[in-house]
Amino acid sequence: MGVVTSRGTTQPATLTAARVKQGVAELTAADERLAAAIERVGPCTLVPRAEGTHFDHLARAIVYQQLSGSAASTIYGRFVAQCGDGVAPTPQLILSHDEPRLRACGLSNAKTLAIRDLAKHVVDGRLPLDRVKQMSDEAIIESLVQVRGVGRWTAQMFLMFRLWRPDVLPVLDLGVRKGARQIYRMRQLPEADRLEKVAKRWRPWATIASWYCWRVLDLEDKGGW
Repeated sequence: MGVVTSRGTTQPATLTAARVKQGVAELTAADERLAAAIERVGPCTLVPRAEGTHFDHLARAIVYQQLSGSAASTIYGRFVAQCGDGVAPTPQLILSHDEPRLRACGLSNAKTLAIRDLAKHVVDGRLPLDRVKQMSDEAIIESLVQVRGVGRWTAQMFLMFRLWRPDVLPVLDLGVRKGARQIYRMRQLPEADRLEKVAKRWRPWATIASWYCWRVLDLEDKGGW
């Protein structure tokens, strides 16, 4: 799926409100079990996280890794206050601070090194965040996983929730696996290869289908699926 620009070049498609509706309709027609989940959950309310910059989005993702929401929010607030004077710091500003300054915000040593490595990749051009709109999903993932502390899952979340790419399948995401198990009445959590097979019916709207897998778990919390 791609979009032809005014210059005649093709760049990867992104979701829009109209494409989300189209995707939900096509998924409903293509997969009876997923259609039942869609009916129970209701309209897809997936929206991109458009605030801030791509760099800020990724730095925030690193800060939030393996922390509760409240703890991560507190540390991120200190990070912005102490390293950006109240504004999300740029890569250049990050690199102007030494590691003790970053750790003083509450960041672990690993996260300090990861955020500095992210900044270095952006500054030297190894991670061309200014050109990600023109890059394929896999090219973006390949660039991101070169950064310390950024794995494939984090890269896929960037594609789904920042760039709003329509066909991302996070096969290792526990929530997607649990949701798929509920929808398809599986005895065990699907491994990556089995989820890939199921998701053949989700293409080219795997992002939307994954969102419904997450939302099915919300239904389970409210009394079962």
